[in-house]
Amino acid sequence: MSECPVLLNKDQVIRLLSLEDLIPRLESAMGKFSRHENSGIIQPVRSVLPINKHHGFLGLMPVYMADEGVLCTKLVTFYNRAETSTSPSTHATVLLFDPEHGHVTAMMNGEAITAIRTAAVSAISAKLLKPLVSDVLCILGSGQQARSHYDVFTKIFKFKEVRVWSRRREMSERFVEDLEEPVVVCCSVRDAVMGADVIVTVTGATEPILRAEWIKSGAHIAAVGACRPDWRELDDVLMREALVYVDSRDGAHAESGDIILSGAQVFGELGEVINGSVPAQREKTTVFKSLGMGLQDAVAAKLVFDKWKSEQ
Repeated sequence: MSECPVLLNKDQVIRLLSLEDLIPRLESAMGKFSRHENSGIIQPVRSVLPINKHHGFLGLMPVYMADEGVLCTKLVTFYNRAETSTSPSTHATVLLFDPEHGHVTAMMNGEAITAIRTAAVSAISAKLLKPLVSDVLCILGSGQQARSHYDVFTKIFKFKEVRVWSRRREMSERFVEDLEEPVVVCCSVRDAVMGADVIVTVTGATEPILRAEWIKSGAHIAAVGACRPDWRELDDVLMREALVYVDSRDGAHAESGDIILSGAQVFGELGEVINGSVPAQREKTTVFKSLGMGLQDAVAAKLVFDKWKSEQ
């Protein structure tokens, strides 16, 4: 009879999930994923169930990494909340299974895993694609993903200026209250992004808020919001003129409104850049369209679980 699964809460996940260990594991796994038929990874595109009555969705993100012996899935709900809502837009739980016997070995807080691994993957995209001299970071959004991206990007990179914008100025001001370093609160998207070298979009927008005419040539955009085929953050011109990189081509063509509705072409997967099969063209304006993959959750969950076991 299988043992009861280990339960790991948000604080435990945050304590155990270090960037120093996570980022190289994500790079290795994403590179392997982008070898496709030779990857040994089975990962279907996220299955999404609409919750129309409450303007939400339930997503299922399973993955099997045969060589690593990792079987994992994330259950995530995400909602298109009103601007005045105080309710979280996402909830998530990650499950690790014993791949041989099928029982659950661990259940852990999925919001912490999602926040950290998403920001880590965005940082990988910036490491590969941002201008070599990058002085200004701009974050559009003020929620959990905005904070995780701020924490990760300012830890890994050195910026002379950080800017933030949110639809509600009071949310931007609340965002910067407990930050140790100064952050400029901007009144408009245009003001926030003008001259920025690296731009992170982590908004709940369903229509484009970021326009090509405001973007500095050669800037890198990590576009994290708009995870549905009819949601947008970036306008058509920006999507068509920039070189667009993704975490998964299949996922992007099925789920990204920024790609589907603009007709933009995908230049390459981030894993292909890691493998060297697609060039990192940092001299050009680049967009990394992040949708998130079960693979990324699995890598983070396995790291958390292994560290927890080592402490027992």
